[in-house]
Amino acid sequence: MTDAKTLLATRRSVPIPALVEPAPTADELTAILTAATRVPDHGKLAPWRFILFRGEAAAAISLKLADLADSKNGSPLGEGRRAFEEQRFTRAPLVVGVVSTAKPHFKVPEWEQVLSAGAATMNLIHAAHAHGYGANWITEWVAYDEDAKALMGIAADEKVVGFIYLGTPKDAPSDRPRPELSAVVTEAAMPGA
Repeated sequence: MTDAKTLLATRRSVPIPALVEPAPTADELTAILTAATRVPDHGKLAPWRFILFRGEAAAAISLKLADLADSKNGSPLGEGRRAFEEQRFTRAPLVVGVVSTAKPHFKVPEWEQVLSAGAATMNLIHAAHAHGYGANWITEWVAYDEDAKALMGIAADEKVVGFIYLGTPKDAPSDRPRPELSAVVTEAAMPGA
């Protein structure tokens, strides 16, 4: 397992086509999802949940989503787009949907609950990387379409944080330029100065 400093310094998104079998084993997935839940969670609300898309269920849901995309398009999808939609949740060995279940609470602002869901998503990605797997966090249209959400078992009052595509990187992932700290870090100024 990767040590924390190396993990944080080397984590990078792996392109979905480069994620191949094997996916995390059952024990590894349990460890990854357990780590994902170890996030700040004011009020102990667990304002998120996970949906596992894999195997026949992932293929069947992808076909239903392709049909939905076709019906919403106004004209039949082109061959390439149709094939892409039909493979939506089978492009990687495992896809984990992270869903925010944030709702009004007398003590915990919804925004804090949403941030907790984002933190759970990033913990999931870091835990996958620590176990030697690659990950890619995307949303795309299915995250925002109410009919698509319903097909995936996501309620109208829930929001998709992202779909995390998981697998074994077939090649070492390349890095991308990162922001210079001087461009994103400032010192707080004394008021009135």
